[in-house]
Amino acid sequence: MPTNRTTDFLRELLVRQVATWLPAALHRSRRATVALAWAGADGGGAEAALRVVADHAAQVRGRQVTVLVLADGAADLPARLGPIEAELPAEVTVHLLPGGPDRLPVAVKAGGAAGSPLFCFLDLPGEVPPHLLDAAANGRAGEVLLHAGGPTRAALTTAGFPLVAEVTPVLPADATGDAAGVVAFGSRSDRSLEAVRDALWAVGAELGVRYRDPADPAAPPVDVAGEPALEPLARQLLAELRRGGPRPVTELRRHTLTATVYRAADANRALTDLVDAGDVRRERDTGRLAGDELITPTR
Repeated sequence: MPTNRTTDFLRELLVRQVATWLPAALHRSRRATVALAWAGADGGGAEAALRVVADHAAQVRGRQVTVLVLADGAADLPARLGPIEAELPAEVTVHLLPGGPDRLPVAVKAGGAAGSPLFCFLDLPGEVPPHLLDAAANGRAGEVLLHAGGPTRAALTTAGFPLVAEVTPVLPADATGDAAGVVAFGSRSDRSLEAVRDALWAVGAELGVRYRDPADPAAPPVDVAGEPALEPLARQLLAELRRGGPRPVTELRRHTLTATVYRAADANRALTDLVDAGDVRRERDTGRLAGDELITPTR
């Protein structure tokens, strides 16, 4: 079962991502589905997510939003959700389903999510079964935010998510920090990828959570409060340029989001530092780095 710090962290991250995802989903489709699944007792995330939906009543009207909740082990959940459901617009349907995350594929199908935007949140203690990620992909219309016991990049890629980001949260439990599994995000949208990374940093700064790359567990965690130290990112971007040759800024920003714990905006600052140090050169002499501007390693 997650620690209280982990529960608080995941709840705040879920709230921010639903608040970002829902308006965008309803802008491009007249129906959308939110699926929330916990292994074991729910730590309050369902209530918080429903409040986000209620807060977006103006965008919801005239459309159809389905919220699926699977939390086997939270016997008091119906009573907790009831008052919030009463505040929801008529266009929102909430299904509190028996069973845990393994029932996600059945729930998504029964909820009529096929072909429309789907956001899934999965909180699992160990490995994530492939069939759950297949259901979360929803063809090509799904995004998934998950908390698991270990890295899930390969599984998310296999399930059809071309853009994957992962971090290991390091919680402020003691002097050394308490690692709380891996948080991963799968999407097809660069904008969504940027949004979840910004949310991770905002929540991390609020709760004192640092982040480590799951692929490099020996690396020191990055402190996301205030201005981050960009030297590690600059080294990673320079190594990527030396491996693959010249790359446009847009690709290096995406690499930052998918292969490091940093934000896209940090990539621009790190690249500027590399230009100033003479390690790379840019196409244009002055001005802000543009997305299509080619960056070339000098040595």
